[in-house]
Amino acid sequence: MIDVRRGADRYAGGDPDAGITTAHSFSFGPHYDPDNLRFGPVLACNEEGLAPGVGFDEHPHSNTEIVTWVVEGELTHKGSTGESTVVRPGDVQHLSAGSGARHIERNDGAAPLRFVQMWLAPSVAGGEPSYALVRQIADGAPYEIPAAGAVLHVRRPGAGERVAVPAAERIYLHVVRGDLRLDGEELGPGDAARITGEQGLEIVAGSPGELLIWELP
Repeated sequence: MIDVRRGADRYAGGDPDAGITTAHSFSFGPHYDPDNLRFGPVLACNEEGLAPGVGFDEHPHSNTEIVTWVVEGELTHKGSTGESTVVRPGDVQHLSAGSGARHIERNDGAAPLRFVQMWLAPSVAGGEPSYALVRQIADGAPYEIPAAGAVLHVRRPGAGERVAVPAAERIYLHVVRGDLRLDGEELGPGDAARITGEQGLEIVAGSPGELLIWELP
């Protein structure tokens, strides 16, 4: 089954007057939808926008695997596990909140910041928090989240190229940029597909694209 979700149908959040825009793919905060709570271990896929000088003050997380992908701009991240980093396009940031972690996320740059942040539920609660940052991950290189039994693949097909969808129990696919085709469906930036029990699927890029593809249990 392929369930396509359009970027235009996401729940709008954030505080635009304060320079924060958010688009939620799943039930989140005041946008409670009992039929859209999660997909496998994926709890959230948020598209965030921060104006220069704007950010999220220190706040807590627990029992969540948080993966961040910067689309444009630079994200300044400071966390209770001791890290202080600047995350740029092409980097994969992973905060494993474990039994509890706190962090600050800001746009300290001069340009607008856009990023996609994904939350996954670990199979076992608790544990020691940890932080990882992979600089300029290679196209197709797998990034594993063992705590959630998930694997992330970042794909950047050129126009006309085909990308094989991994064979997994579930696949969550998020389009960052480009015009793509999946099993007859046209997908654009912000669109997503939740795939269950499908084999042999391919994505065809109509223009240079960027995709976040999750293999899920």
